[in-house]
Amino acid sequence: QVQLVESGGGLVQAGGSLRLSCAASGIIFSVVSMGWYRQAPGKQRELVAGIANGGRTNYADSVKGRFTISRDNAKNTVYLQMNSLKPEDTAVYYCKKESTSTRYEYWGQGTQVTVSS
Repeated sequence: QVQLVESGGGLVQAGGSLRLSCAASGIIFSVVSMGWYRQAPGKQRELVAGIANGGRTNYADSVKGRFTISRDNAKNTVYLQMNSLKPEDTAVYYCKKESTSTRYEYWGQGTQVTVSS
């Protein structure tokens, strides 16, 4: 059974930092690509950052230079370091096991990030 458990969300002032973690189980973590997504109220879920099994990363333009995605295969965990946070970063953040088939995509339960101005 695949499980993805996010942690690290919370309330932070604009300009502050948070680090999100997503612990995975039930998969061979080192061979999969992972992603962080977010969904703000009234908006569609969007990709924030992704990391391939080889470590290649990609970012949404809105977070480039502020957010960093990384992974620790020994701990089956993917991280999202978020710096210089803005109120518009407020959303529920989800991690996702990526797949070319929707049948093998999995989502975590989400963690709330709130940035106050």
